[in-house]
Amino acid sequence: MTKDSATTVFRLDGEVALITGGGSGLGLAMAHCLAKAGAKVVIVGRREAVLRDACIEIGPAASYEVADITDFPSVEALVGRIAKQVGPISILINNAGIHLKKAAVDTTVEAFGALMNTHVLAAHNLTRHVLPAMIEAKHGSILFTASMTSIIGMPLVIAYSAAKSAYLGMVRGLSAEVAEHNVRVNAIAPGWIESPMLRKALDGDEKRSNKILSRTPMGRFGEPDDIGWAAVYLCSPAARFVTGVLLPVDGGASQGF
Repeated sequence: MTKDSATTVFRLDGEVALITGGGSGLGLAMAHCLAKAGAKVVIVGRREAVLRDACIEIGPAASYEVADITDFPSVEALVGRIAKQVGPISILINNAGIHLKKAAVDTTVEAFGALMNTHVLAAHNLTRHVLPAMIEAKHGSILFTASMTSIIGMPLVIAYSAAKSAYLGMVRGLSAEVAEHNVRVNAIAPGWIESPMLRKALDGDEKRSNKILSRTPMGRFGEPDDIGWAAVYLCSPAARFVTGVLLPVDGGASQGF
């Protein structure tokens, strides 16, 4: 076994990372951190102005593609454009998502389906188009942004919880399928991290905010970079023997009482 330098084992030089939902929130934080670690990052989303501003913020290592990943037939061409313009995708972060805070009895089939389309079907479709090049290269890392609702039960988020829990099955199945090709598949379960989605979820709900903080042993919300650097670790050579895992980054909330 080689003894890697601590200054290089966490580096991502030469990697091309595609991050969905990378223009804001946790996606942007991951894009920042991967770029700092040496990767070229391509952020994908539907709002060009947001993506453009994010790339200016990240710096010259970043570029963007305006795309709707729920437009399933268009995804193959998207992957092809990135490979041609930036390079073969060696890191994929399935991060794009939408939130829905409603009681189960008020969650329509259509609303439930919209979450499953964005989180689950779109992530699978993008993954299946990125995988062939990774398998051929015998090198790749795929990361899913899961959730605390993948681990614990929470009220009023039945569709979101189902979608994020589905990621765990995808991680288990994919990791077992592609490990022989040196492609690793993992997930991060962010705890309650300061982000626009968290603010929307907790808007006007002081009781829920207090409950979250009371069950988080570290007693605070996390910062976006806490997720960004965890993503760097899981996509780096430092985690070369790590696949099929869910890493909670939650201040101890999934274990606290």
